Amino acid sequence: MSERLEAVVDQLALRPSDRVLEIGCGHGVAATLVCERLEGGRLTAVDRSTKMIQAAARRNAAYVDAGKAEFLVARLEDLDFGDRRFDVIFAVRVGLFHREPVRARSLVEPWLAQGGQVRTFFDPPARR
Repeated sequence: MSERLEAVVDQLALRPSDRVLEIGCGHGVAATLVCERLEGGRLTAVDRSTKMIQAAARRNAAYVDAGKAEFLVARLEDLDFGDRRFDVIFAVRVGLFHREPVRARSLVEPWLAQGGQVRTFFDPPARR
């Protein structure tokens, strides 16, 4: 697992019952780390790439089968969760949150539960 993503998920200070939304889940590595911390909670992860969602769902198939996780192909601007609310919404290296943080936050705040948190993380990729 990625030490960087472990540090990110640790900073979320998740409670076992949290409803979590991950924006830009990529291959689903952070999703795995989140699901390991949930008991009764649930992860919804979205990415605009069908290929990434397929990879994330495969990686986390046991959590999907258990009803602990779901993976959706969507652009942030097109998402509509209706009345669903999330205790934690987070994004790692999602350009919109870096380039246009006010706009990005305004897109996700309608889904934030009372007392919930939006956390974004953007660090340059490690050089090889």
